[in-house]
Amino acid sequence: MSEQQIRDGNGKFLRTLAGAERQARAADLRSQGLSYRKIAAQMAGEGSATPGYDVKSAYRDVRSALDAVVRESAEQALAVALQQLDDALERLLDARDRLNGQRNQIIELMGHNHSTVSHGKVVYDEVSGEPVPDDEFQLKAHDRLLRVEMLLETNEGRIQANGESRRRLLGLDQPAKTQVSGGVTYQVIGIDPEELR
Repeated sequence: MSEQQIRDGNGKFLRTLAGAERQARAADLRSQGLSYRKIAAQMAGEGSATPGYDVKSAYRDVRSALDAVVRESAEQALAVALQQLDDALERLLDARDRLNGQRNQIIELMGHNHSTVSHGKVVYDEVSGEPVPDDEFQLKAHDRLLRVEMLLETNEGRIQANGESRRRLLGLDQPAKTQVSGGVTYQVIGIDPEELR
């Protein structure tokens, strides 16, 4: 291409508006069934490309336009997936806060003395005259606390899985390195190795 192209700080070509429009025009002509030779001739003739625009330039422009569409689609899909992970993480963090609040309430209630009540009246020990402790309340509170702790553990696992999914989507995890060692020995059966020498 004889058109001047602009490079970024790393030496890569930057897309310009004129280049993007030229690439879009070439892709449009290709979608109408024109060959790359006809695309080059038509674009040079109509002034949407420089006079030195050739078949190779037309091919590169069509490929660049298609790559840009795929790249934009991939970026949009990534953005949607990350937003879904953000939404899920927000729900998980809200659930963790609620569960922690429930756990704290249960622990606080377990710290209080609860008396046994029968027919709306506190039951007293006949010997000591003290209220009879309500063991059933303590057992139910322990049971509830265990369930809340299990839910918290499950929730934490989901929060961790959310982070792992995010790292995979963003390509932040290093690929696993595999080291292969050892050797291969070939044995030919039915032939004396000495005869081969």
